Amino acid sequence: MPATPPFRIIVMGVSGSGKSTLAEGLSKSLSLRMKDGDELHLPESVAKMSAGIALEDADRWPWLDRIAQYLDNKPPDTTGHSGGIVACSALKKIYRDRIRQQTGPVVFLFLNGKPELILKRMQQRKGHYMRAGLLDSQLQTLEKPSLDEHDVIELDIHPSIDEILHTALGQLKAYAQVDQTLPTASIHTQ
Repeated sequence: MPATPPFRIIVMGVSGSGKSTLAEGLSKSLSLRMKDGDELHLPESVAKMSAGIALEDADRWPWLDRIAQYLDNKPPDTTGHSGGIVACSALKKIYRDRIRQQTGPVVFLFLNGKPELILKRMQQRKGHYMRAGLLDSQLQTLEKPSLDEHDVIELDIHPSIDEILHTALGQLKAYAQVDQTLPTASIHTQ
């Protein structure tokens, strides 16, 4: 059986927007492996963020390279599917471009919502190293995807996670029907 094209998805947005939760739901729905981008940070970067220090671009370049490698380093499974999902902030266009340049076709799901809601979610989290005080830094760094970034799907974070997941699957299916480099057959909406 010929291999289908890899399905590479980045669930992006500021910390507290729900990236990991959505990525896990997509992973189960699409039978794709998933990695939280936080797991690919170097210990030094985690220590900085734990201390409330924002990362600089020099900290992020090797991290973005590891994300791209993760998306590309899986051979097709028995059904011919390959690729994966990463929950990753991808706050600047140059970060998204770096991933694009190293992986080939990728779809970004941009989780967008009001800062007040995101801050509330961050304050309710337990055991996460990213402090709520860094939200302002992330919001200042965030370059919302522009219209020329055709591989970005924006999702509102205000509905329930089930509703966001359903919307994401529908949007991915519609996107894959337009972009023939993606496998539409593996996307099932409920």
